[in-house]
Amino acid sequence: MASSLKPLAQQVMVITGASSGIGLATAQDAGRRGAKLVLAARSGDVLAAVVEGLRAGGVEAIHVVADVSDRAQVDAVAQAAIERFGRIDTWANVAGSTIYGRLEEVNEADSRRLFDVNFWGIVNGSLAALPHLRLTGGALINVGSEASEVAIPLQGMYTATKHAVKGFTDALRIEVEQVDGAAVSITLIQPTAVDTPLPQHARNYMAHEPKLPSPQIDPHQVAEAILDAATAPARNMKVGAMASLDVAVEKFLPGVADVMAAFQVPRQQTGQPAQTREGALYRAGAEGRIYGCGKGKG
Repeated sequence: MASSLKPLAQQVMVITGASSGIGLATAQDAGRRGAKLVLAARSGDVLAAVVEGLRAGGVEAIHVVADVSDRAQVDAVAQAAIERFGRIDTWANVAGSTIYGRLEEVNEADSRRLFDVNFWGIVNGSLAALPHLRLTGGALINVGSEASEVAIPLQGMYTATKHAVKGFTDALRIEVEQVDGAAVSITLIQPTAVDTPLPQHARNYMAHEPKLPSPQIDPHQVAEAILDAATAPARNMKVGAMASLDVAVEKFLPGVADVMAAFQVPRQQTGQPAQTREGALYRAGAEGRIYGCGKGKG
């Protein structure tokens, strides 16, 4: 594992999924602490506005429009970082989406697209970042979920992608840190439910509007964990008390965990009829919001 990581004020940080939610919160918080930023997402106009706001506050930042499911586009993000700043100190893979619906109802094309974004997006980011991180040392941070270790009904394919993210990240960590002894810290972040626009951006098969169950933690709490991992090597970070509790129940009382999970079905939908079903699975849909419905831009 990396023996030391730079203070944020000395870092060049790449953040995917930076146009909303956790990614945007991380960009704001890293910028306030002096990091130089390379922000990536599909929403170019939103990213441009985010970067403009950061620069107005004295932050050095650029943006690159990229779909993380396309390796060539992710490689272009890395290249842009090198051309502008000469190195990469931290790469945070934050981009992600979800699908609400029973596994028997979700079509194969949507399931494969979700894996392209949630799993292959992290694979692409990790493999694009590693050659640069190996050169000078640094941190690779992958955002998983408590769903990397527990199952969420009505988000079964999301659960599968996050399990895959954990398996990939754990194996990569062993190869890079233990086998190679490289000065690269590889961290998996596992938040509980976070108050972001994720449900509004989701592909929805349900009859009602989707939502995340309460309690939900603040996106800036996850951003804080990401920034901690960028400055102090860590293997795995669960964020929010419910993440630790749910994973512990799954490990020691799996039958009880199954029963508890079933109660999440009604808590993942509102009483309102479904509105936009397509979500942002195939197209850019970010509006520059950190928080979900009921919260302002932030």
